[in-house]
Amino acid sequence: MKILSAEQVYQADKSTIEKEGISSDQLMERAALRLFEWIHGRLQGAPVKISLCCGIGNNGGDGLALARHLWEHGYHIEVFIVNYSDKRSPDFLTNLDRLKDRKIWPKYLDQESPMPDFTGVEMIIDALFGIGLNRAPDPWVGKIINAINASDTFVLSIDVPSGMFVDRPMEADQQVIHATTLLTFQVPKLAFFMPETGKFVDHWEVLDIGLDPDFLKQAEATYELTEMKQARSWCANRSRFSHKGDYGHALILGGSYGKIGAVILASRAALQTGCGLLTAYIPKCGYVPVQTSIPEAMVLTDQEEDKISGITLSWKPSAVGAGIGLGRSPVTAKALHAFLKEQKLPLVLDADALNILSENQDMLKDLPPKSILTPHPGELARLIGPWQDDFEKLDKALDFSTRYDCVLLIKGAYSLVLYEGKGYVNPTGNPGMATAGSGDVLTGIITSLLSQKYDALTAARFGVFLHGMAGDLAARELGEEAVIASSISNYLSDAFQLLNQNEGHTDTGSESESGQGK
Repeated sequence: MKILSAEQVYQADKSTIEKEGISSDQLMERAALRLFEWIHGRLQGAPVKISLCCGIGNNGGDGLALARHLWEHGYHIEVFIVNYSDKRSPDFLTNLDRLKDRKIWPKYLDQESPMPDFTGVEMIIDALFGIGLNRAPDPWVGKIINAINASDTFVLSIDVPSGMFVDRPMEADQQVIHATTLLTFQVPKLAFFMPETGKFVDHWEVLDIGLDPDFLKQAEATYELTEMKQARSWCANRSRFSHKGDYGHALILGGSYGKIGAVILASRAALQTGCGLLTAYIPKCGYVPVQTSIPEAMVLTDQEEDKISGITLSWKPSAVGAGIGLGRSPVTAKALHAFLKEQKLPLVLDADALNILSENQDMLKDLPPKSILTPHPGELARLIGPWQDDFEKLDKALDFSTRYDCVLLIKGAYSLVLYEGKGYVNPTGNPGMATAGSGDVLTGIITSLLSQKYDALTAARFGVFLHGMAGDLAARELGEEAVIASSISNYLSDAFQLLNQNEGHTDTGSESESGQGK
């Protein structure tokens, strides 16, 4: 699913109005009906008190049109209009007149008005600002936003949480609605997935309001959201007459004294993702732990007891996952650099391999084309340098990916895969996966997919989707607090089974909901 800019959404609205021969008010009515259907489908006429806080633009018009539908179906509503400007959009005025025709009288709020009282209110609907917000709300409007956030009430935002910019960074101390649920029109917005702004959305869903499908298909989007149907298409069917050699020989390269567990986690995940053969290349101190823990794995050891000092192979792996538990000693860094110069194999670099690269940036030029780098935010900052905000971070990361022809997988609540000037947002995963070894499991998964001849971009996108999906299934069964890295690996089989089931099955990480709050 494409993630479009505010300008592209406006153009989609315009194209829809022109092609269908409808008015902008009729398109607003369509959106209001989708909102009402979502609410009514859950409340079923329950006698709850609903406050609608509306601005004076088109987002406010959506709120007023929704208020009318709620009132016509017997809901107990009160409507506030926040007069933050002298300008009114025509569609706002149209829907205000329709309310007045039904003897529904909004309460007007301006700079001198007392704060609205939300006592006894069970749902607040936020329709203050839409995607066109171009400056931070005035301080007095910020106080209303703060009152809504402090109400301890279910807050439903329309299209975007009011106060949030969708295409640029927020200003210092900018006030934003914290949405319990966000109903956004047609496509998600990039701000939902970034740490500085995504924290204002607990859960989001997309409402299809029938925007021009041809426009949406042709629109060039820098970012896309990976969907379940895409992940299903990546599942390769196995031939009855295949053998282990058909699924590649993966190499997991890493480990140092006290960090052999990282190699065990990555190796087990690689095998559970389907590679035909797996070898672990480790220091001597890891030989017994790996052979004992993973009987399916083969083991090669370095000449050193506690670290890797040289990497010599008499065979050619299908793919290599390097860096987990590796350590950062100078001799290990030298060995890794020599390996990168000699080998041009499909490659995943994680953890200490990334730290070594950041400390020795001349090594970056020796990366094999389309290498996959999997940094968490701290490792990313060491690679690309600091950033002022999430938008600058993405710009710098895209530039880094292009400059070194690498697939950059930025781990986070919404992990992001970047390659060739485009970004792919991953919707699966949960806070329970913020645990030691989770990244080692991801490295094993992606290495295994590379060994099975998935191209680098697909291996990264599919790998992170599988990883998050397995984590979601583990959290659902165990609870987020009890998830450990081994849990994620153990639920890979359930993730594969779910992916291979028919489309009617309940989806984890579907396109209609966020990864937060799962």
